[in-house]
Amino acid sequence: MTATGTGTGTGAREDQIFAALANATRREVLRLLREQGPQPVQALADHFAMRRPSLSEHLRVLRDAGLVSEERAGRQRIYRLEAAPLADVQDWLHPYERFWRDRLKGLGDLLDRMPDDAET
Repeated sequence: MTATGTGTGTGAREDQIFAALANATRREVLRLLREQGPQPVQALADHFAMRRPSLSEHLRVLRDAGLVSEERAGRQRIYRLEAAPLADVQDWLHPYERFWRDRLKGLGDLLDRMPDDAET
């Protein structure tokens, strides 16, 4: 993920992805699509205690972020997970993962050098 003009941070597309992922309902929709495959709106709506227009708004945010695609099948709209943008999130998180792995390794090394309490 590159920033607009600065080389750091995130661009508009990445901001859309992170904003979409910030909501628990939208993350649950992605989980359902990942585990159960493409589904019509009504099948997704059955998992939530909300009106269908509210879920449709969540689906629109996910679609705008490129995290789901929509296909018409007769009168139904079928939603499918589009996981490729999540690779961008993983790429963005990787340096932080490496940071914490290095910190924990350093802590482990320090603890290994400390005498055991049993020896005192």
